[in-house]
Amino acid sequence: MISDDLRERALGAYLGLAVGDALGATVEFRSPREIQEEFGVHRSMIGGGWLHLEAGQVTDDTQMCLALGGGMIAGEGWNLQRIADALAAWLRGRPPDVGNTCRRGIRRYLNDGSLEGPPSDWGAGNGACVRNLPVVLATLDDEEAFVHHTLAQARFTHHHPLSDAGTLALGYMLRGLLRGAGWSAARQVAAALVAEHPAFCFDPYPGRSSAYIVETLQTALHYFFNTDNFKDCLVGVVNQGDDADTTGALAGMLAGALYGVQSIPHAWISRLDPGVKRMIHAQVDALLAWNPSPQPTQDVGTLWLQSREG
Repeated sequence: MISDDLRERALGAYLGLAVGDALGATVEFRSPREIQEEFGVHRSMIGGGWLHLEAGQVTDDTQMCLALGGGMIAGEGWNLQRIADALAAWLRGRPPDVGNTCRRGIRRYLNDGSLEGPPSDWGAGNGACVRNLPVVLATLDDEEAFVHHTLAQARFTHHHPLSDAGTLALGYMLRGLLRGAGWSAARQVAAALVAEHPAFCFDPYPGRSSAYIVETLQTALHYFFNTDNFKDCLVGVVNQGDDADTTGALAGMLAGALYGVQSIPHAWISRLDPGVKRMIHAQVDALLAWNPSPQPTQDVGTLWLQSREG
């Protein structure tokens, strides 16, 4: 049985991701100085930006989550091809924004049917990390499935040790936050990530927030660990600009899981695309009740060791 607390935190994480995406999209690719000159502090769900979005409209970050989650719950058990087909259908729908690495990976699948891309320096982006939330929700009671499914969906488009490490670390943080483990447990996961991959060090904060997985996580984690409420965390992140929709999405995911859905300002939730909100509510319930069987066919120990190489 799903507890009320878990469901509230899961909704907080998923809606927080979408809210962060929509809020950050307005200032994506802007510098902090440009944002300050135009907005002072950007804190309103107004749309616009380089994509000319409607207020509350989300980007590829939330859309990929919904596609991946939809692919998971469309049938029984884990089926990466079903997920790949869902992402391919999303791409065919001509979304307003698609990351280059994600586009290449999905097109590769459409061309040759392969479910894993080759290792590549281009794979160190943040696209695999930001869409992994459905996997975390569906595998809370099965760590083996969590590791396997995370790496499998990530390497569909992003096959790089830093993408693997960052995606797994955010997943472990989220698993703990959803269970109520709190700030300190998440901080321990972040410390372990930095100890193993010093490039991720975010204290002191380097001040860059690009789509490079290292800089994305540095920004999201800096503001998550240095604020004490959802609103301040998200406002700080998106006002760093650059890849603000993705840094906002990841920070919103973590903060939503920590503080719960009630912590998300009503002014932001009320403007979020109603269709997106409906899909998120439906997916949260389905993913929390999802059965991860059949078991992974590839040895998870091998995948875990491979993820730590480099």
